[in-house]
Amino acid sequence: MPIVSIVTPCYNSKEFIKEAIRTVQKQSFVDYEHIIVDDCSSDDSVNIVQTYAEQDTRIKLIKLNCNSGAAVSRNIAIEAARGRYIAFLDSDDLWHPCKLEVQLKFMKEKKIPFSFAAYEKISKQGAPLGLVGVPEKVSYRELLKTCVIGCLTAMYDTHFFGKTYMPLIRRRQDFGLWLKLLKKTDYAYGIQQPLGKYRIIPSSISANKLKAASYNWRLYRNVENLNYLTSIYYFSHYAVRGVLRRNLPQLAKKLKLLN
Repeated sequence: MPIVSIVTPCYNSKEFIKEAIRTVQKQSFVDYEHIIVDDCSSDDSVNIVQTYAEQDTRIKLIKLNCNSGAAVSRNIAIEAARGRYIAFLDSDDLWHPCKLEVQLKFMKEKKIPFSFAAYEKISKQGAPLGLVGVPEKVSYRELLKTCVIGCLTAMYDTHFFGKTYMPLIRRRQDFGLWLKLLKKTDYAYGIQQPLGKYRIIPSSISANKLKAASYNWRLYRNVENLNYLTSIYYFSHYAVRGVLRRNLPQLAKKLKLLN
C-alpha cells in the first residue's frame, strides 16, 4: 500500500498536466500513488495521462462519463485512495521536489493530522509572482476569516480523520473540506518552507474576486450553516483582509494578516 495518495482533478488540462505529473515523479519521497480523475475533457488530456500511466504504475487514471466539477472529481479520487495520507495537486500547479518528504516528516515528528505550507505564485507561463506565507497554525474560527490553506499544500491523515470528502459545491470546495477537518481537530499546522508553486491563470474563478466572494458567502450560509449575522461577521473579515493582502501587503504583514 502507498503511504500517500495524491489527488488531481483534470479538465481540459493538456497545457499543464504533463508538468504536474512530472513534478510528482520528481519527488524525493517515492511511496505514493497519483490518482488523476479526468472530468470528461474534450482536449487531449486523457491521452497524455494514459501515456504516463502506462509507463508509471503509481499513476492511476479515472475517467468520468460526464462533466461533474472539481468536488466530484476530488471525492472520487479520495474514495479510490489507498494511502494513509491524502494530498492535493491541481493539474496546473507544481510541487517542489522535497514536498512530500518535508511534509511527512513534519507531520510524523510533531504528531500532526492536518498540515499545509507556504507556496510561491507563478504566472501562466511559469514566471515568479511572489511568495505566499502561512501562519504557524490556524483554527476553525480563524480559517473562517481567511482561508490561508493553499489546496496544493494541504495534507491530512486518514488514520485520524478517516476519509473525509469535499462538499459538493462548484467552487470553494477545498475551503469547505478544511473547515470540516478543523471541526475534528484544534488546529492545522503551517510549514514555513515553500513547498509548491500555484499558477495564476487570469480566466480562472480565483482571479475573479467578486465571484470568489459570492462563493465564499454561499459557503458560510449553505455549507457551514452560519446565521446571517455570523456570516456577515466572518465575511467582513474575509473582505477586509483580502483588500489589505492584495493592495497593502506591507500593512497586512504588520497586522499579521500576511505572513
